[in-house]
Amino acid sequence: MAQHYRLDFVLLPQGWAPDALVTVAEDGRISAIDAGGGAGGTGGPQEVERVSGFVVPGMPNAHSHAFQRGMTGNTEYRLSARDSFWTWRQAMYGLANRIEPEDLEVLATQLFIEMLKSGYTSVAEFHYLHRRPGGDHYPDGLGLWDAIIAAAAASGIGLTLLPTLYQTGDFGGAPLKPSQARFASDTDWFLRAVEARIGAERSAAPAALRTGAAFHSLRAVPLETLREAALALRRIDPALPLHIHVAEQIQEVDSCLRQTGRRPLELLLETGLLDEHWCLVHATHATAAELQGISAAKATVCLSITTEANLGDGFFEAARFLKLGGRLCVGSDSQATVCPAEELRWLEYQQRLRKKRRAVLADKRDPHQAAGRSPTVMSTVVATPPRRRRSDTFRPTRSPLSKSSRSSADSTACPSNSTMVSPKRLGRACPSLRRPARRGPPRAHTEPAWPRPPRTAGAARAPRLDATATGCPGRTRRDPRRCPSC
Repeated sequence: MAQHYRLDFVLLPQGWAPDALVTVAEDGRISAIDAGGGAGGTGGPQEVERVSGFVVPGMPNAHSHAFQRGMTGNTEYRLSARDSFWTWRQAMYGLANRIEPEDLEVLATQLFIEMLKSGYTSVAEFHYLHRRPGGDHYPDGLGLWDAIIAAAAASGIGLTLLPTLYQTGDFGGAPLKPSQARFASDTDWFLRAVEARIGAERSAAPAALRTGAAFHSLRAVPLETLREAALALRRIDPALPLHIHVAEQIQEVDSCLRQTGRRPLELLLETGLLDEHWCLVHATHATAAELQGISAAKATVCLSITTEANLGDGFFEAARFLKLGGRLCVGSDSQATVCPAEELRWLEYQQRLRKKRRAVLADKRDPHQAAGRSPTVMSTVVATPPRRRRSDTFRPTRSPLSKSSRSSADSTACPSNSTMVSPKRLGRACPSLRRPARRGPPRAHTEPAWPRPPRTAGAARAPRLDATATGCPGRTRRDPRRCPSC
């Protein structure tokens, strides 16, 4: 049965619309939006739920490695004076070679629930775990792919699965290291597996699942192999989304120059493959000419600002790229932070630090776009099918949500709250923003744990104040120090 929501304010392509009626079909998809506030074709009186406050579309998470959620926080200490992306990568390999399908499903389910709570409503999972730790295939061949799909179904998030081609250890066709054996994928096997997935999706009922494809990087996929595979994938599905890591690290760019005489983005642009269905992840060290080429090809650049900052990648020229008409999206990548508001905030702040001025990414059309904090609480409708409401109860770890603030149909920008709330109710509904209630009598003064320095001989003691002298309602003759306000 369809559900109907009356929204105080909703952000639509044409701008803010008041008193809009939204209809959600049985499969969890929004089937109609009546910005005029009328019946919206419902065919008569219907039960309509009122949603107070401001509602914005859910954010897509355009780049995610779910298994890396298992190492969040475990690499935040210094091993040497030259810690970098490359030393972090060794720790990541250690985790990647311990993950089994059952572990991955639990990690990904927890992560996807966190994404929904923070405002992401769909995710593109850049997935390069294919084999057993030793390099052999699983009996069913695709156990790790199935773990991601099961996690998305359990949590209710929309999923674009991006099986990733990975064949070499570096530019020039260097062989894979033992720590990379799980990532290996033969081109023919890869194409058959992707085609089988797409065929199964076409014959099944519509669902919040789509299969795309990815190339790990030009370090991991030789250029000719990439060209061959990309053309074959286009024959399978002309609109197939294709993603690739590119130009994330200076060392990567320098290595490509030594081996080929060209920069990674130069090589990609020269293939003529890039179009609106390509997403270039990071592109941190793109030149002005390369940014112009990406914009002309209508490809999208995905930035993961919190991950790029965490790994010390560098600054992307976002202001220049947007002026060229480029398209940007964001993702949580290594899960250093799972919050679209943080990604967007630090996208702007990164440019401010680089250019030493404010409101860099704003323009006359959207002068508020660069604001560091929204002036009002905005909610996001996440319409999920009834069969996926297990996210209400399935929590691999203890959730901070109270029973009164749990909902599978929506979320706010606050990572601790998944309830659509108005600004007036936010403090009562969100445990992380609510001021804790004071319990018991006012706390009495206690001496510090460390010893006080000895009083100088002959020093006068300060006189003890009396309630009648200070006029403070919290002081009493009985215990002049017992004052919660002072």
